[in-house]
Amino acid sequence: QVQLVESGGGLVQAGGSLRLSCAVSGRIYGINAMGWYRQAPGKQRELVATIRSDGSINYADSVKGRFTISRNNAMSMVYVQMNSLKPEDTAVYYCNLEDSKGHYWGEGTLVTVSS
Repeated sequence: QVQLVESGGGLVQAGGSLRLSCAVSGRIYGINAMGWYRQAPGKQRELVATIRSDGSINYADSVKGRFTISRNNAMSMVYVQMNSLKPEDTAVYYCNLEDSKGHYWGEGTLVTVSS
């Protein structure tokens, strides 16, 4: 069973930074991609950033230039460095992993950005 555990969320002032981490464990069958999504109150879950097994990266337009996704070589950790945070970045952030058998999600970590 695959488990994803996020950490690093919290309360930060606008303009501040946070780094989220996601630890991956369990039986994984060929990782295709790892990434971060977020869900703000009253809104649908949306893509933040993904990094594929070949290293290619995709960012949502709203976070380009401010957020940086990375992972370790073993693909057991995925991170997102979030800089220049804005109140509209407030959301629950979810770690996601896609392997050959499907998608897996963490429980989420709350990021609150105060103005």
